Amino acid sequence: MNKDKVKILFATAEATPFIATGGLGEVAGSLTKSLTEMYEDDTDIRIILPLYKGITDRTNFEFVASAKIPLSWRQQYCGIFKTTVNHVTYYFLDNEYYFKRDDCYGHFDDGERFAFFSKAVLYVLSIIDFMPDVIHVNDWQTALIPVYLKSKYSTYPGYDKIKSIITIHNIEYQGIYDLKIVEDVFDLYNSEISIVEYNGSVNLLKGAIESSDIVSTVSKSYSEEIFDDYFAHGLAPILKRNSTKVKGILNGIDTTFYNPETDKSLFKNYNINNLKNKYNNKTNLQRMVGLPQNVDIPVVSIISRLVKHKGMDLVTSGIEEILREKVQFIILGKGDRSYELYFKSLQERYHDKVAARIDFSSDMARKIYAGSDFLLMPSISEPCGIAQMIASRYGTVPIVRETGGLKDSIHDCSLGSGNGFTFYEQTPEKLIDTIKRALEVYKNKDDWTKLIYSVMTEDFSWNHSAKEYHNMYINLTDK
Repeated sequence: MNKDKVKILFATAEATPFIATGGLGEVAGSLTKSLTEMYEDDTDIRIILPLYKGITDRTNFEFVASAKIPLSWRQQYCGIFKTTVNHVTYYFLDNEYYFKRDDCYGHFDDGERFAFFSKAVLYVLSIIDFMPDVIHVNDWQTALIPVYLKSKYSTYPGYDKIKSIITIHNIEYQGIYDLKIVEDVFDLYNSEISIVEYNGSVNLLKGAIESSDIVSTVSKSYSEEIFDDYFAHGLAPILKRNSTKVKGILNGIDTTFYNPETDKSLFKNYNINNLKNKYNNKTNLQRMVGLPQNVDIPVVSIISRLVKHKGMDLVTSGIEEILREKVQFIILGKGDRSYELYFKSLQERYHDKVAARIDFSSDMARKIYAGSDFLLMPSISEPCGIAQMIASRYGTVPIVRETGGLKDSIHDCSLGSGNGFTFYEQTPEKLIDTIKRALEVYKNKDDWTKLIYSVMTEDFSWNHSAKEYHNMYINLTDK
């Protein structure tokens, strides 16, 4: 390996193709893949994550070593495994007590589990013989890495030169715990406690913001929005104090993985020059969900967690007005019980216009992306969102509220250019008006065909964003 390469360790709680519960996992896998493809001559980027029970395909895993990780009074076993996928080296840290569980998150001891992982990431660097120039951590689960790096490892040879970046994928989740457990669980003492203390509690994300060299977010607009406490969930004062560190880079998607020409989940594969097969997907989707099969009826879909900040109040307040039109709605997702029950009831009352699947399946989501005409994302807050990018890749036109990454990626086509339909005001009236505008364009087949072409040719690959990340790494390390 060229010793002048910039060495990046991407620490994350999940990553494709091994395990992903949402956008973080997809970003971790696809961003590092793109960086490696584009910059392998001067960048060596590797990923480290927990070895969860859900990572079942371990065929090519190589056992590297084991170690005892000190965490407060504990000495916990850590097995180290590695493999290579898409020319990216993945390291997995094994501890069955912490990670041999059915779900990645949602356990009573998540704080301790990810404190162990964070401490282990730094501890094993000499064992795996990879001392990075930059450790790039993601969200609260890995937020203790820059905290430990600054408080416990800053004087260790080699560690003193490591820079750190924290990417905030969703600031709502901060890792907040009772201050009484800061020593026992998080292995922080005396002056170290002040790094993570905030409003009388432990706040791990706050600690990472204070300790990291750069704080990045997953879109430019979101990096600006989080200085407003409406979006920052209490952390606006901390971000303002660290404003010179904050940078926004829009996410991308893996356009090889999301490709209507090769996607095996689709009823028929297609491309921009063969949209006939897209409409074959549409009628097959209608049949699958129990709606009348009619290629001329516009299909509007929602693929989302059914929660308030995803704009579900706007949907429930406005959808019945829209259902007076010639239209069908397909809803895929789980979330708050009240929304789940509402959409089930809506399906019963409008059985020929509404199909609600209170579930989530990646296979079903892909069928919906391919078979729909519109994807509705009326989010109140959306750090980036990738569903609008995936939909575009499949020729399905996004209808979005102008916030965060939705604002940065989708631009209203009503003025003659653009790649979707947008609105800003958080009112059912604006939602209804925007959907009706979209349905009017759908009726004009020439305009509709031009719009699909514009949507499908939009470049949502990682090419541009990976370049921004690469420049950030280079500038941070002066290499």
